[in-house]
Amino acid sequence: MKIFVYSYREFDEAEFFQKFSKEYGVELGICKDAPTLENAHLAEGYEYLSIITTKIDAQLVERFHELGVKMISTRTIGFDHIDLQAAKKFGMSVSNVSYSPECVADYTLMLMLMAIRKMKRIMQRAEINDFSLPGIQGGELHNFTVGVLGTGRIGRAVIRDLSGFGCRIYAYDAYENEEVKKYAQYADLDTIYKECDLLTLHMPLEAENAHLLDAAAFAKMKDGVVIINTARGGLIDTKALINALENEKVGAVGLDVIEDEFGMYYYDRKSDILSKKDLYILRGFPNVIVTPHMAFYTDQAVSDMVKNSLLSCILHSEGKEDPWKVL
Repeated sequence: MKIFVYSYREFDEAEFFQKFSKEYGVELGICKDAPTLENAHLAEGYEYLSIITTKIDAQLVERFHELGVKMISTRTIGFDHIDLQAAKKFGMSVSNVSYSPECVADYTLMLMLMAIRKMKRIMQRAEINDFSLPGIQGGELHNFTVGVLGTGRIGRAVIRDLSGFGCRIYAYDAYENEEVKKYAQYADLDTIYKECDLLTLHMPLEAENAHLLDAAAFAKMKDGVVIINTARGGLIDTKALINALENEKVGAVGLDVIEDEFGMYYYDRKSDILSKKDLYILRGFPNVIVTPHMAFYTDQAVSDMVKNSLLSCILHSEGKEDPWKVL
């Protein structure tokens, strides 16, 4: 079968695309750029596409439909960058992938520890030989009550890891999981906002939970609460977060994702003027760590992402059950 790959990366994905395409007998079409209306024609003759976190709006979905594309597979867990309504309208299937949850879980714990130990400021001071102590006294994780919002595979891995630190853990999810109950207590959001010293987000972004953490939510939280987000930027109202930082309702933040990150992350933009005012404001706070959406980025995860994207397309083409099917 034939699969057209957009945003094909030579430096990390190529070896896995070559390995798995050979193993599964797949003919690859390759474009190193993100899909656009200008380069969509390259996919003509291919019924299956593999993409990453790039915006696939209604216009682009329609254009691919005109070219005969039957399915879009995103090499990511999240799929909010694809216009699902348009895909449904044109009868186009959509799938995501899964990868080892440990990569994001590890990164989440790292951000937690960096946030509560004030590592950003410590490292900044050390760079200029300021080895003084005032202002960098941190906390100990076992003293924190942690709220984990979302108990899918990644959320469960985070909860399991947190249990080793001796934290009290609350969990929130529309669907409770028995494994989670070994380590955490399920509770409603208001209880979690009231009781927790640290909140970590592990939900997909949907219309129902967009701006889940908004001004009203922050107002219910403890003073000095720590916020960690390695899921999707749109789960947090960025302007409300900035206000909460300024009035010290929020004490520290670790963000691997932000709102409106499309077209920015994974590109070298050091010489560009970015119209991302909120990003500049967030990075200016001494108690805010912002990293470029890379919690997933390990050798194991990249291999899984490529392999499962190809497998998803193959299963669809063979009419078999696809565990990654979104639409």
